[in-house]
Amino acid sequence: ILMESVTGTNGIIIPPEGYMQGVRALCDKYGIVMIADEVMAGFGRTGKWFAIEHWNVVPDMITMAKGLTSAYAPLGAVAMKPEIAAHFDNEVFESGLTYTSHPISLAAAVANIQVMKDDKIVENAAALGPVLHKLLADLGESHPSVGDVRSIGLFGIIEVVKDRKTKEPMAPWNGSSPEMTAFRKYCSDHGLYIYTHWHTALIIPPLIITEEQLKEGFAVLEEALKITDQASKH
Repeated sequence: ILMESVTGTNGIIIPPEGYMQGVRALCDKYGIVMIADEVMAGFGRTGKWFAIEHWNVVPDMITMAKGLTSAYAPLGAVAMKPEIAAHFDNEVFESGLTYTSHPISLAAAVANIQVMKDDKIVENAAALGPVLHKLLADLGESHPSVGDVRSIGLFGIIEVVKDRKTKEPMAPWNGSSPEMTAFRKYCSDHGLYIYTHWHTALIIPPLIITEEQLKEGFAVLEEALKITDQASKH
């Protein structure tokens, strides 16, 4: 079974306590390999090196990329338990990847991980997680167009809606709307570069961000949400 520890682009869906432990238990019971996709949530994004650590669960395999090199060079990797890796000691797996073990990407990964350790970047994400959580909660209280907010570490999202009661989205599935376009434009015009996905705004700042910078960005969001508030039922 392959699953994101925390669902990324499709909504920053954070599993409730007990869910991952339940998946692990079922996999153990039925002999299923549990694979955690940490491409987005890994390498400090949630305040842990890997998001799965929040639930004290050890998967059989972990897929990773993005944060592995901080995007200085493209690289993906798969980690696995020794007993799985041992199978390939005698059974060759021919994947045919053209750039397998590319030295530049591997050097970037080694350097990136060392900097993350030296500068305590994961610890910074963990420390600012509660700050982001509070800032998002405040937006939800003050803006009628905010239908929901979620975050774990520095991995957050704002759901923008037309109606809080029905949760009607401000933009349709797989589409956009004039309100979301105006929201995004206001942010970019004021120096805040944000990724909007349908009716959501993903709050995924650099892991080296400071509390002051985080609050500066939210000051822009406060004003941008006034645009979507006008289209929301109060």
